[in-house]
Amino acid sequence: MSKLVTIIGGSGFVGRYIARRMAKAGWRVRVAVRRPNEALFVRTYGVVGQVEPVACNIRDDASLRSVLTGADAVVNCVGILNRSGANTFDAVQAEGPGRVARIASELGLASMVQISAIGADAGSDSAYARTKGEGEAAVLAAFPNAVILRPSIGRYLPWSDAADAGGDPAPAGDRERAVLHRPADGLRL
Repeated sequence: MSKLVTIIGGSGFVGRYIARRMAKAGWRVRVAVRRPNEALFVRTYGVVGQVEPVACNIRDDASLRSVLTGADAVVNCVGILNRSGANTFDAVQAEGPGRVARIASELGLASMVQISAIGADAGSDSAYARTKGEGEAAVLAAFPNAVILRPSIGRYLPWSDAADAGGDPAPAGDRERAVLHRPADGLRL
């Protein structure tokens, strides 16, 4: 049976591209999102039943445990640009990644990738950069072999050919391929 990856935030700005690439690579993909009915489009990334959106709240242990149970790997793509209700920078970008890493470790997942951000710095005055940096530290404390990726947001859709027009500095496809392959240790998710 093919391996299963849970992508937290897998229908978002970055996650949708990772979900599509993982499905093309033959993985079963569990796309964990707050509102699965708004993420039904991800089902088209694979064959029937290969890619499924499921409900998840990064602020809730039981919700995360449910979507991580049975997975071989997890990719956390969750991030916010603005605070909204209970979804604060601290709750989503600092505490959330640590919670994902802790539960993934408890469940014995083989791999974790944390999508952070260029400029992540726990000592920053920016709430965005500070919480991204704190999230990285929390991930590594709970899941020491996790891979942290720091993509830029860019002015265009990620991994588009617009990178050549002065958008994102990474050539088209490089970041989604980085999630599949960990060059530092030669492992593949």
